[in-house]
Amino acid sequence: MDIRKVKKLIDLLEQTDVAELEIREGEESVRISRYSNATVAATRLAPPLATAAPSPRVLPEEPEREAVPEGHIVRAPMVGTFYRAASPQTPNFVEVGQAVVQGQTLCILEAMKIMNQIEADISGIVAGILVENGQPVEFGQPLFIIK
Repeated sequence: MDIRKVKKLIDLLEQTDVAELEIREGEESVRISRYSNATVAATRLAPPLATAAPSPRVLPEEPEREAVPEGHIVRAPMVGTFYRAASPQTPNFVEVGQAVVQGQTLCILEAMKIMNQIEADISGIVAGILVENGQPVEFGQPLFIIK
């Protein structure tokens, strides 16, 4: 990729509110971000452990796992913020136990200030909603279970 194009992309990023930009030309690609990877890594670190004296190690019993309903899993097609409704004043798109048809909107994923409607890819009954409203989601993360 031509360095002049990269410089123009950097200028474009500085002139707008866009946080990250990725361009692909054939097999070449460039990603420009306002934030360094160190910032992202720092936000994903676990909280520091207490420095108390070590206690005897007791193996806990296996924790009870929540029963996750079986069925078709609808996954996040992108990274973004999960919203169950179009706005705080409107009802949720779907609820557990509700029948849905293929193509019906299940939620919205906000990515780079763009609201993307996520639709059911099969018809059925919503057996589970696996994400809390307003929670960030990763690519491929399970969002819904449809039976």
